Amino acid sequence: MRLDKFVLRSTSMNKDEVLQSIENGLVQVNLQIITDNKHQVHENNVIQLNGKTLFPRPFRYLLLNKTANKICSNVDGHYPSLLNDIDIENIDELHIVGRLDADTTGLVLITDDGRWSFNITRPDMQCAKVYRVNLAKPISVESISLLEKGIMLDGETKPTLPAIVTFISATEVLLSLTEGRYHQVKRMFFAVGNKVTKLHREQIGHIKLNTTADQWRFLSDDEVNSFND
Repeated sequence: MRLDKFVLRSTSMNKDEVLQSIENGLVQVNLQIITDNKHQVHENNVIQLNGKTLFPRPFRYLLLNKTANKICSNVDGHYPSLLNDIDIENIDELHIVGRLDADTTGLVLITDDGRWSFNITRPDMQCAKVYRVNLAKPISVESISLLEKGIMLDGETKPTLPAIVTFISATEVLLSLTEGRYHQVKRMFFAVGNKVTKLHREQIGHIKLNTTADQWRFLSDDEVNSFND
C-alpha cells in the first residue's frame, strides 16, 4: 500500500493534510523519515506520525444491488454514482470491484482492500460471474452451442472462454463467464445474431445477490474468505 493511503486509512486527516505531513517529514517508516507519499509500505512495517504508531482501520467488504442509471464510479458523471446509495464513513476510501454498465443491474462488490479485489479480477482466478440475460429474439440451440464453445468477438484476436448457458425460456437465459471483456455479454449475443434487452448480475464466485434494489450489506467472513482460497 502507498504510504499516503496508509496514513489516510489510519487517521482522521484528509488527503491534503496527509500529503503535507509526509512532505514535512512527520512520517517515519521503520524509524526512517519518508517524504515520498508513493513509498510502498507493508504489513510488517512500523509507520509513525509525530512519533505515534499508526494502525489502519479494518478493511470493509460490501455487496450492493445496483439499479439502472447508476454508474460504477466514485464520482457522479452522466448518471449518479452508485456510492450515493451507501451511508458509511470514509466512503472515499472504497472502490468498486469490476464494473457494470449504467443500464445493467445487480450484484456489485465494494471494498477498500486492494489485494482482495485483485484476487477477484485477476484473469488466473477465473472467478465466475452469473448474469440473467433477457433477449430480443428466441435463442437457438446453435447459438447456445457457440457461446459454450467460445466465440470470436468483433475486434478481438482470440475467442472468448467457454461460457455456461442455462436455458430459462426462449428469450431468457443464465450466462456464466470467467472473464470480463469490455461489454462482453452484449457483444457475445450480438455475435450470434441476438440483442440483450435486459442484463442483471446475480452472482460473483460464491457470493449471491440477496438484497432488494439499491440496498447494500456487509459481506460475511465466509464470503470474504471465499476469494482468498
